[in-house]
Amino acid sequence: MTVFYIVIQQIVNGLILGSFYSLIALGYSMVYGIIKLLNFAHGDIYMVGAFVGYGALGILGSRLGIGWLGIAAALLISMFLVGLLGMLVHRLAYQPLINKRAPRMSLLITAVGVSFTLFNGVMVLTNGEYKTFNTGLGYEGISLGLVNITYTQIIMVVATGILMLTLYWFINRTLYGKAMRAIALDQDACRLMGINVTKTIGLTFFVGSALAAAAGVMAGVYYGSIQFYMGFVIGLKAFTAAVIGGIGSIPGAMIGGLILGLLETAGTQLPFIGSAWKDVFSFGILILLLVFKPTGILGKSEIERM
Repeated sequence: MTVFYIVIQQIVNGLILGSFYSLIALGYSMVYGIIKLLNFAHGDIYMVGAFVGYGALGILGSRLGIGWLGIAAALLISMFLVGLLGMLVHRLAYQPLINKRAPRMSLLITAVGVSFTLFNGVMVLTNGEYKTFNTGLGYEGISLGLVNITYTQIIMVVATGILMLTLYWFINRTLYGKAMRAIALDQDACRLMGINVTKTIGLTFFVGSALAAAAGVMAGVYYGSIQFYMGFVIGLKAFTAAVIGGIGSIPGAMIGGLILGLLETAGTQLPFIGSAWKDVFSFGILILLLVFKPTGILGKSEIERM
């Protein structure tokens, strides 16, 4: 395979991987932007979404089939149920601490505790076994010379784009989206203006968790299997993507995820790096970026009020 075809194939692979990172990174950025919480349980929310989608596809498969119709229905069900799980986590674990104006370190430790709870809970329920997504989608697609782009890859990139555009429209054009942006600036002023801050923050957790669930189902369909520890590494990488784009920025999370995905796939083709060192290459780029632009690509410096 010539260099040209290798580059095209790796760009396709990078866009797929980057789309997963972007969807999860959006949840990190939304939560951090509104309550300044690094929700390290978000990667496990992604994992739970994959398992909920797996269960929904198994139940719906007999009626809708295991093709795209069944997958779409399973994805929507997973997004809704896991979105509710995100709201429940916010209500039970984070909101009591927010009401008491607890230090950020307390919120961070609580997020780690929620992560371990979800991780070990799914491990017990599944006996630590891999679960296989039986979709029967095959590898049909479009061939461009020596490059093969499957219909699954095309649909996933398009679906990710639709979800991102929908979120961007929701944040910038709807009343709830404007409330989220206002709360990110000043919660006390929003309360004085009659905005239900607790409800809006809960909605933020719902949206972020739903997007992570969508990424989990897509990953299960794309890779063909899921496991209880799948959220740990991708959660860290999605957080990295959010930092690259500028944590707290919605467009930044989208861009950061795609950049990280492309960097990873590019790193596998470089001499002396390969797949074994791709994570080192990606995180090395992150370090360099933060040295020269600490706020990320689209992030803004914050001014502390005294």
